[in-house]
Amino acid sequence: MSDFSKFKKNRSSLEKLTKAIQDTVQPQENSKEDTRFWQPEVDKAGNGMAIIRFLDAPAVDGDDGLPWVKLFNHGFQGPGGWYIENSLTTLGQKDPVSEYNSTLWNSGIEANKEIARKQKRRLVYIANVLIISDPKNPENEGQIKLYKFGKKIFDKINEAMNPQFEDEKAVNPFDFWEGANFKLKIRNVEGYRNYDKSEFESPSALFDGDDAKIESIWKKSYSLKDLIDPKHFKSYDVLKAKLDKVLGFDGGSPAPRTRAEHITPAMTTLSPDLDDDVEVVMKKKSPSLDEDDDLDYFKSLAAQD
Repeated sequence: MSDFSKFKKNRSSLEKLTKAIQDTVQPQENSKEDTRFWQPEVDKAGNGMAIIRFLDAPAVDGDDGLPWVKLFNHGFQGPGGWYIENSLTTLGQKDPVSEYNSTLWNSGIEANKEIARKQKRRLVYIANVLIISDPKNPENEGQIKLYKFGKKIFDKINEAMNPQFEDEKAVNPFDFWEGANFKLKIRNVEGYRNYDKSEFESPSALFDGDDAKIESIWKKSYSLKDLIDPKHFKSYDVLKAKLDKVLGFDGGSPAPRTRAEHITPAMTTLSPDLDDDVEVVMKKKSPSLDEDDDLDYFKSLAAQD
């Protein structure tokens, strides 16, 4: 039996992916030059549309791989500059920002808690997708790309696999044969990107179930495990030194704040509300940034300083 035949027989089940979502209590940062990644473009009004197909785990990851990976990161500005880094919590390790945020939160001082909220980590998902339609850049159509998205779109995936009503059939959006195309609809709502109108089409086999064409797509998809390989993450000591500089601690360790007048000056931040290191999540909206956007915006701001 060929590797592809084994994959088709043992492809990710709806139950497996549903459990993986349930296990998520609520991926590698890419640069603009990384052509593996794709993001839909919007018009001057902030509206856009594309049709994509989420793909199952690539061949290089083996049959046990989930069709997505998760990445935690931080993006905020302090007195000493910008802190734009992946979080070691992605790897299940201690991270200096998370530790410092816990110290601020546990101080019991509301002003400290506000700083922790602004410095919170954000959660990003990355998956392989086939671009079905990209009106703004039609040359992308038919290509396999890595797509970085946030909680709103992940919730759409979860809803497809776990419908609320009895007359709705559960669908595994990542399945080549029984999955569904995803209509990505972006609107500008009160100055913010909004994905509420995005939806899955009716289930259909990719390429009408042509196994030869499906196998070709399967082989071309990218490794997801590599995106969160430890080699892509800076060490704890390097991140801590960077955090100290950004917070203006002059190389010293961030000390616990127990009095309001000892708080670090308020940070400016555009961090979207994807995830939080603290116990309570407070909605914080930012100009032209939605919770499904990534750190490229922070990078552009940092480059202007």
